[in-house]
Amino acid sequence: MKKAFHGVSVWYSNAVTQLRIASETGFDALEILPEHLFRYVENGGSLEKFLALTEQHGVEISCINALKRIGRHQPEERAEMLKEAHKICHAAQVLKCPVVQIMALNELDHLSEDARNEILVHNIADIADIAKEYGIKLQIEVVAFTRFNSLSQGLEVIKRVGRDNVGLVIDFWHLHAGGNTQPEEVARMDVNLIYGIHFCDGRAARPGEAWDEWVQRDYQPGEGDVDIAAWIDAVRATGYDGVWCPEQLSPTHWEDDLWQIGKDNFESLTAWTSR
Repeated sequence: MKKAFHGVSVWYSNAVTQLRIASETGFDALEILPEHLFRYVENGGSLEKFLALTEQHGVEISCINALKRIGRHQPEERAEMLKEAHKICHAAQVLKCPVVQIMALNELDHLSEDARNEILVHNIADIADIAKEYGIKLQIEVVAFTRFNSLSQGLEVIKRVGRDNVGLVIDFWHLHAGGNTQPEEVARMDVNLIYGIHFCDGRAARPGEAWDEWVQRDYQPGEGDVDIAAWIDAVRATGYDGVWCPEQLSPTHWEDDLWQIGKDNFESLTAWTSR
């Protein structure tokens, strides 16, 4: 098992600080957000300098998270999406990062499932071909509050895309809160399609409540509705032994000391996976 610190757990921080915290609190890697990485580059840094810092701290970059709104399909916005794909995949290549995360948000929710899937298959195939140029793999995250939110939907799209560098991240909250996936489905997966694990808790939106991740994910592991032990067991049943990443999207805990967040994330993941 490789343990990665997630940049979203310390949303109000910068990329350099995240490397130091990851190193000092025991993590092997950092799953970095483009927002933090490119802010560093735009303000006097460079990808090469950041790579040197990763080596100095002994922390790999396991994933860049994420290329968002991959359902963009109008000509101008689709061209912008593919431009973003080049930018992120190039950064991943320079940083020796093997995986870029991709995700659709609500941009396709108004369409039928057939129309939505046609767009996703077309776009993901083109993004995968771009990633291939840079030697990068793509992990799809299905998102709870969209209509593309289940493991079965993700696997069907991957099958139709037909590229060998596309897989999934198993995100405990998204799969639980989406309401259409059970841990047993993960247990039956081809392990070669699992590129990462997001270890997290929370709950689904309640009846009449709007979806808001800053509300429904504001939970420490063990405080929400996710059956964390069942999802861990399901992942283990596949034989997966890659990157596990605690993802704490928590406005309450974002106000904690940044170093303490890292320590708490590492200790929580270690405790749960040692049971």
